[in-house]
Amino acid sequence: MAHYGLFRRLWLTRFSQPARERPLYRHILRKPPRRIIELGVGTLGRAERMLGLLRSAHPGTDLHYVGLDRFEGRLPEDPPGVTLKQAHQRLHGLARVQLVPGNVDTSLSRLCNHLGAFDLVLISADNDPRYLDRCWFFIQRIVTVQTAIFAESSVGSGGEWSPVPKARVDELASKTVLRRAA
Repeated sequence: MAHYGLFRRLWLTRFSQPARERPLYRHILRKPPRRIIELGVGTLGRAERMLGLLRSAHPGTDLHYVGLDRFEGRLPEDPPGVTLKQAHQRLHGLARVQLVPGNVDTSLSRLCNHLGAFDLVLISADNDPRYLDRCWFFIQRIVTVQTAIFAESSVGSGGEWSPVPKARVDELASKTVLRRAA
């Protein structure tokens, strides 16, 4: 487990690469989440850095991390990622971890009633837009007005992490319901 002293925190929030992740690290130091869900874990580096940073800044805090990803079910055209076993091995000891393999829409639809609300929701650009569009209704069920929601724009447009207001989640969720009704 990595130790994140003052200089490491400064480096992560101001100088680390990729630079687009720095706002996430600054946010979690300002408003430390206890419950995090990430849709699309990718190579797992971001999750390891976030959990390590939280663990060092707030030792003894009970952290719960849920990661939804295809893992072994990745297609050749999908971005690189880790296996389910590798993810468990690497995150063990950083938080109470629940990893869910499969497409984000079906995984989230199966679990959303059992998960409860989260403090931080991260939505990676690595997710297939078809599956992500179907997730908003379920994302709406795991967030509150206090939940911080960040979505990564497509990597082609810089891959910036931007906050998603709860009102936007509600709007996208209602569009999902209307599409299903049509």
